[in-house]
Amino acid sequence: MRAKTILVLLVLSFATMALTASKAAGLQTDSSMQDFWARFKLAVTRSDKETIASMIQFPVKMPYGVPAIKTRTQLSKRYRDLFKAQADAVKCFADATPKLDDGNKNQFTVGCKDQAGNETVVYGFSRKRGIWKLVFLDNINE
Repeated sequence: MRAKTILVLLVLSFATMALTASKAAGLQTDSSMQDFWARFKLAVTRSDKETIASMIQFPVKMPYGVPAIKTRTQLSKRYRDLFKAQADAVKCFADATPKLDDGNKNQFTVGCKDQAGNETVVYGFSRKRGIWKLVFLDNINE
């Protein structure tokens, strides 16, 4: 009886430690995402194309029928396509909340409203080797 009690206590202790460790790992993921998002949002607000370019994984996939943005030079020329044509990113990002993908903790999206007020524009971000980058812009109506 005493051995069973000790065994149960040990199992509960290990389970508690494992749960605590997984929660801490989740907080680190969320923290890195939030840090990246704050820096990205600030760069877009300031129209800081150099900083934005460093936070993008090229090519950036664009909505149906719109060619991908493949290089930093194309970003400079097509900045409006990415941040103003589908939605006003500066206005959207001011209040937008990133949504971590439940199925993949290395991806998150930010939804923006179009000119009609519908949340149809989606910016997609991905983390590879510990670094977050913008990877796509989509318009779910197209």
